[in-house]
This record gives sequence, C-alpha cells and structure tokens, in this order.
Amino acid sequence: MEKVLISTRDLSKIYHMGEVSVEALRDATLDIYEGEFVVILGPSGSGKSTLLNIIGGMDTPTHGKVFFRGQELGDLDDNGLTRYRRENIGFIFQFYNLLPNLTARENVELVTDMSSDPLDVMEVLDKVGLKERADHFPSQLSGGEQQRVAVARAVAKNPEVLLCDEPTGALDNITGRVVLKVLKEINRSLGKTVLVITHNAAIAEMANRVLYLSNGRIASIRTIENPIDPERIEW
Repeated sequence: MEKVLISTRDLSKIYHMGEVSVEALRDATLDIYEGEFVVILGPSGSGKSTLLNIIGGMDTPTHGKVFFRGQELGDLDDNGLTRYRRENIGFIFQFYNLLPNLTARENVELVTDMSSDPLDVMEVLDKVGLKERADHFPSQLSGGEQQRVAVARAVAKNPEVLLCDEPTGALDNITGRVVLKVLKEINRSLGKTVLVITHNAAIAEMANRVLYLSNGRIASIRTIENPIDPERIEW
C-alpha cells in the first residue's frame, strides 16, 4: 500500500499589496505518496510556485494545513521549520545558485556539512555524471552541468523530497532532457519523492501523476500509467 508522505488540506494563500489582495492559491487539497514523481503543471500565475513554497516550508498558508508524515507544519516554530527544510527537503531552482569561487565538489559539500545523514559527495556527483568534473568551477561548466551540480547539491544532504522549480527553464531542449533524466534516475535509484513544477506540458508525460493548476485551483489530477523516458520528451 502506498504511504502518504505529504498532505495538503484546503490550502489558500492571499498576498496583500497595498489595497489589492491576490488569491494565489485556493482550497488546494492533495496527497503526495512516497517515491512518486509528480509534475505540477500550469501557466505563469497559476499558483505552482506558491504551492511548492508552502510544501517546502518557505511560506505559510493563509488558510488550510500541510502535513509531512502526519506532522502539521503549522505546529512547528521557526527552529522546527528550519530543521524540516534542512533534513527533509532538497530545493532545485531554475537558476543554479552555485558559489562561483567554489568547485563543483565544494558546492555540494556545503550542504553535506549541515546534514545529519549526508550521502557521499563523489558518489552523488558520479550519479549525475559529473565525477570527472568535480574540481571544475561553475565558470568552467556548461549550463546543463551547473544544473546537475545543483541537483547533486540537493540530493547529497539525503532529503526525502526534491522540490524542483522550473529546473529546465534556463536550458535548451537537449540539455533539459539530460537534467530530467538525472532527476528521474534519482527518483528510481534512491527512492526520492520528486515534485517538478513547470509550464511545459511535454514534461508531464514522464511523471507518475500530473497536477494541473489554473487560477490558483487544482483543476485536475491525472495518473500516467506508462511514464515515458525523459529522452523521448518532445517540446
């Protein structure tokens, strides 16, 4: 039986900008299971990043609740939320956010120094295909290689969940497929739960489930019976 890892119940988020209120997320209820690869699909402004940030403990809902293994995040204080993010969540963003004066290996080692149960840095770099580039600086790496370092950095602290915000948004199609293949392999081989948000509908076909967001609401959830290999994605 599949185990629920993350649950959201009636999540809403309202941002206030002066006299204007924007409802970025509306009554979002869903369950994410251990080891799933989930794509959250929708156009800009649909609430994808808001949902991801709340799940990741970087933002709080205006209404509703988020649970991680039955623990409500709203019950955690600041230290508890920091511990939740540090121990359970790996973040991967559109832009790589690597430190330019550190090598690939050193960029990954930064997070392992803060982890209670980190993975071996060189083994993780090998898994993303960059073992031979471990001592190169970001300026000596291509965009796709830098993003794979960012993936390795997120994975190396050994979190249960990878939250990926448009991880191929700054990459060309060919390089993007390479990064998606790495994410899928991490999902398969290490059993990590992966959530990818994107506006690119083609990416959805590699997922176990696809969550469609529109105007801050979950419009539908679709199960993919036979997810395709990332190399077959066409966009």
